[in-house]
Amino acid sequence: MSGYSTIRVSAPGSIMLMGEHAVLRGARAIACAVNSYIHVELIPRQDRQVLIHSALGEYSASLDQLTPSDDLSFVVTAVRQWVDRLPCGFDLNIESEFSHTVGLGSSAAVVAALTVALDRFAGSELSREQQFDAALRVIHEVQNGRGSGTDLAASLYGGLIAYRVNPRELVPLNGLPPISLWYVGYKMKTPAVLELVEQRSQRFPGLYAGLDKLMAECCEQAEAAINASDWGALGELMNYYQGLMDALGVNDAQLSELIYRLRAEPGNRAAKISGSGLGDCVVVLGQGVPDGLAYEQIPVAVSARGAELDA
Repeated sequence: MSGYSTIRVSAPGSIMLMGEHAVLRGARAIACAVNSYIHVELIPRQDRQVLIHSALGEYSASLDQLTPSDDLSFVVTAVRQWVDRLPCGFDLNIESEFSHTVGLGSSAAVVAALTVALDRFAGSELSREQQFDAALRVIHEVQNGRGSGTDLAASLYGGLIAYRVNPRELVPLNGLPPISLWYVGYKMKTPAVLELVEQRSQRFPGLYAGLDKLMAECCEQAEAAINASDWGALGELMNYYQGLMDALGVNDAQLSELIYRLRAEPGNRAAKISGSGLGDCVVVLGQGVPDGLAYEQIPVAVSARGAELDA
C-alpha cells in the first residue's frame, strides 16, 4: 500500500426535464440530479499500474502507457487527462445503483465522480467550476465535441438547475412535485441522435431554427412556472415541449404510446421524452401508474446532493 489514502466519491444520476436539443444552440435547459448514485473507490498502489473494475469491463495498464478502451472510454479518457499530476498508480472500483442502459446520465455521473476523486488524489483542489471544465473536456473528447454538459452539471452540483452552455449559466431552481420515470426498453446513443437531427435540419434550416426558438421560449416559461410552484402551467409546458420534440424528429411510435398512456392516468399532469429521444426514457409530472402498462418504471426522486467525497 502507498502512503496515500483510499478516496471514495459518489455522484448522482440525472434526468432532463426540459431543453433537450435546444440547449446545444443557446437555450437554457432544466435538469435535476436524482437519488440513484454511481460510486467510485480509488485505492492507491505502490507501482504505476492502473486497474479498473466495473460492470462494463476490466482494464489494466501502466500510467505511462494508457491504452484506449471502448467499454471504459470515459473512464480511461478522464485518467489520461490527469496522468501528469498523479503520484502513483491505483485500483479503481466503479459501482452503480442503476443500469447504464437507462437514461440517468451514467456517463456524466461517472465522469463527475471520477473527476472529484482524481482532483483529490492529485492534490489539485480545483473549484467546482474548474472540476466541471475538466469533466466536460472528457465528455467532448469521447463524443467528438458533442454534448451540452447539462447532465454533468446536474451530477456535479445536485438539485434542480437551469443551465446554459454559452455564456455559461447555472441557476438553482425551487423544488418539484413528485415525478416518475419510465424506460421504453431501448435507446439510440445521444451522439447518433444529435447527428441525425443535424442532418435533417440542413434540409429545412429555417423551420428548425423556428423550433429552437419555440423550445427556448418554452424553457423560459417552465423555469418561471417552477419558481412560482405553478405545476399546472409546468405540466402544460412539458406537454408542449414534447410536441416540439416530435416535430424535431426524435419521437417514435413506442414512445408516443407510452407518453399518451401516462398522460391519461389521473394525477399525471404531463409526460414527455427525457433526453435526446428515439428511445430511452419518459419523465412524468406525477406518479400515476396505468393498469397493465408493460414498460419499466425507474424509481427516482430529486436529489439535493451533487458529486461529493464519501466519509
